[in-house]
Amino acid sequence: MPNTGASHSITIRLQMDHQPGLFAKAAEIIGRLGGNIGAIDIVKITKGKITRDVTVDTSSDEHKEQITEELNQIDGMKILHISDRVFLMHLGGKIEVNSRFPLQSRDELSMAYTPGVARICEAIHKDPQLAHNLTIKKNTVAIVSDGTAVLGLGDIGPEAAMPVMEGKAMLFKEFGGVDAFPICLDTRDTEEIIRTVKAIAPGFGGVNLEDIAAPRCFEIERRLQEELNIPIFHDDQHGTAIVMIAGLINALKVVNKDAKDIKAVVAGVGAAGTACTKMMLDLGIKNIIGLDRTGTLYSGRDKMNDSKVAYAEITNPHKIKGGMDEAIKDADLFVGLSGPGVLSLEQLKTMAKDPIVFAMSNPTPEIMPEVALPHVAVMATGRSDYPNQLNNVLCFPGIFKGALKCRAQSITEKMKLAAAYAIAETVKENEICADYIIPGVFNKDVARNVAKAVKKAYR
Repeated sequence: MPNTGASHSITIRLQMDHQPGLFAKAAEIIGRLGGNIGAIDIVKITKGKITRDVTVDTSSDEHKEQITEELNQIDGMKILHISDRVFLMHLGGKIEVNSRFPLQSRDELSMAYTPGVARICEAIHKDPQLAHNLTIKKNTVAIVSDGTAVLGLGDIGPEAAMPVMEGKAMLFKEFGGVDAFPICLDTRDTEEIIRTVKAIAPGFGGVNLEDIAAPRCFEIERRLQEELNIPIFHDDQHGTAIVMIAGLINALKVVNKDAKDIKAVVAGVGAAGTACTKMMLDLGIKNIIGLDRTGTLYSGRDKMNDSKVAYAEITNPHKIKGGMDEAIKDADLFVGLSGPGVLSLEQLKTMAKDPIVFAMSNPTPEIMPEVALPHVAVMATGRSDYPNQLNNVLCFPGIFKGALKCRAQSITEKMKLAAAYAIAETVKENEICADYIIPGVFNKDVARNVAKAVKKAYR
């Protein structure tokens, strides 16, 4: 049966003759084809006809067409309309701006705007630091993207990236109480992106860089952090790394292994893979082997850009050469940030006893849990339909909440590691097991715990 979900959910408006058993035929077809029926609502009843809205979770556009085509063949039944619930949610965008105070009198208007607002402007002009308390800067983050590395979609451009950035803004507000605004830039020029972010920075307390392709994202983040006095955080790098490390902290407890003793393999050494590796080194792991499409990275290898050369210098201490076959042998940990099918079952079986597999590529992981689970001690993915979802939403709302509260000028390595431990420790010691190494994404304690840890770790 196909793997259905709300992300491909439709509402079908069916008009049918008012006769017994007709709707049962429709339900039988939907079930037989693997659709999952949700709400069933009667819209109206007229003489001899009944109209129903039927919500169905499907797995793909092709799956939707298959179901609707068969429904259309039932005598006495007609499809009036099909609504895609995901598209309906996005009509007009997903976020809006609201005023914090009503403007219902002349007094309120004179305080919020002219002439009263002039006093606030003058105060900030004399002391620019007051902007942190007297404007939205105190609790507002810019989500900046150029649309060059969006989810698993790749380079789709700034307009197509907007729905993702809007969704990110929703997550900031829902989980961290942080206001965020999506800013998608119609440029791929590193210098222009840096100039633009610097120009808009006065209105924000922090900047979340999102879905900017490597290796440009490294330079953009580094330069902005050097040239601005507010925290700059590339979530694709550091958010992924923090959540992965949080899961690893608890996974190591399940298998009773120490970080300093394990061998780790990282498939995919782009932005996220590099950040994960650096945090793994900070955790105490000494033997890490990274792989790209060419094979293992080692000092002196040909066909490496500057970032990969730097990566090779701090990893693969034994200079293992070759591909996954050579790298994965006797490894305790596999971290996948590449694509589907990168790790085979045969390769998995050569890992050390009680292996940990974090297959984080979305939507299709490096190896499917159904294949890996009989042969691993702990399995985690980036998906919500399996246990141990390694999702960045566990990190970035709390990171920024804590950073804004303490007016941090940057997010340090110490703060990142503190955030990872805070996420890990949200799972109580007596609850940690192979299927529960990371808290759920709707656990409200996570952002609060992360914010406290980040604030404490700053400086």
